[in-house]
Amino acid sequence: MSDQVVPSTRHAHRESWDQYFMKLATNVAERSTCERATVGALLVVDHRIIATGYNGSITGDAHCDVAGHLMRDGHCIRTLHAEMNAILQCALNGVSTRGATVYVTFYPCLNCTKALIQAGVKAVYYANDYHNDPYAEELLASHHVPVTKLG
Repeated sequence: MSDQVVPSTRHAHRESWDQYFMKLATNVAERSTCERATVGALLVVDHRIIATGYNGSITGDAHCDVAGHLMRDGHCIRTLHAEMNAILQCALNGVSTRGATVYVTFYPCLNCTKALIQAGVKAVYYANDYHNDPYAEELLASHHVPVTKLG
């Protein structure tokens, strides 16, 4: 009998952390209750998920998939965006977002961009472009928050 060690090939093709977290964000997006934009977001610190969020109504209120959209100026105002829901989960549970990375299925809107910067998010990874606001891009750049499209 030989004591030869045979290297495992089990992890030879393991996906990167970025791919892993984006896949999870895509799964979270499936919980969205406003089909106008099914978006998922993860806040991650040191390769650990601290919160998830998806597009949906505030807790206790009717969701778009039940009550329909509440439209104003071309936007459904019934829902909170995925990024905002993730940030608010941290606030509700006393979890710091300082230094977190966000993985989100669509480029953050201007309001979510401002909230992410204010929450101390240090990097943005996104999968799909969606009305990328030039001012949001400017804010991220001026606050030295790197933005990476994963595709």
